[in-house]
Amino acid sequence: MTKTIAAEKDLLYAEKNGIALITINREKQGNAISPEAVRLFHEALESARKNDYVKVVCITGAGDRVFCSGADLSGTMGKGSEEEKEIFGRYADLLIKLHRFEKPTLAMINGHCLAGGTGFMLACDIVLAREDVTFGTPEVNVGLFPMMIGALIYRNVSRKKAMSMMLLGERLSAAEALEMGMVTKIFPKADFDLETGKILTALAQKSPIGIKIGKNALNHIESMPFEEAVHFLSKQLSVIAKTEDAKEGITAFLEKRLPMFKGK
Repeated sequence: MTKTIAAEKDLLYAEKNGIALITINREKQGNAISPEAVRLFHEALESARKNDYVKVVCITGAGDRVFCSGADLSGTMGKGSEEEKEIFGRYADLLIKLHRFEKPTLAMINGHCLAGGTGFMLACDIVLAREDVTFGTPEVNVGLFPMMIGALIYRNVSRKKAMSMMLLGERLSAAEALEMGMVTKIFPKADFDLETGKILTALAQKSPIGIKIGKNALNHIESMPFEEAVHFLSKQLSVIAKTEDAKEGITAFLEKRLPMFKGK
């Protein structure tokens, strides 16, 4: 089943085989994020959240040169206006929404990933990248600083490496990003689409209710003390164990067959 929801100028959204594909569609501008793209991104995530058909969300960029180059600097950037503050706020809200999304999220890094694009990437659960792409936070080179995405960088890499990355504004190779923990896996360009497709298919076959409860639980314990977090998660395990999917999964395991999850 293929279902195209939107084919807007700045962002594309389509559903196929339980996968919602969100494509930043500004190839000529290096897939730079415009205010309109941020608005459409919010709408796309809401569509994916509401539709039970969607099991996993994949984010990528149009073309094969740049995944996302960050904010579009040709707009209101640098004016200090109320409009600019509102745009920054909407982008911040988008990172939070993506970071706390109840369904699995995967960033398909099919080109260079810079500045705000790094925020989209790090807000996702899984990051797959081509081995020939680069990563970076070059904001400091134009007198800015990676503010909102800094919160995600700090949660994904060590403080020293995070500060080095943000203060120097240098490019990192895919291998370096993998070693730092920013990327889950890297693949040769020739194998990238195939390997990404395999992982997306695998995610779409998992229990939706189990993943929803699990992701919400892990987001909930982010600021909890260790002991409190462990006790909270033990209660959440009891919640999952009562679901129909858990019963089906255990039965299928004992019967040596694949489970048929219903998301209940």
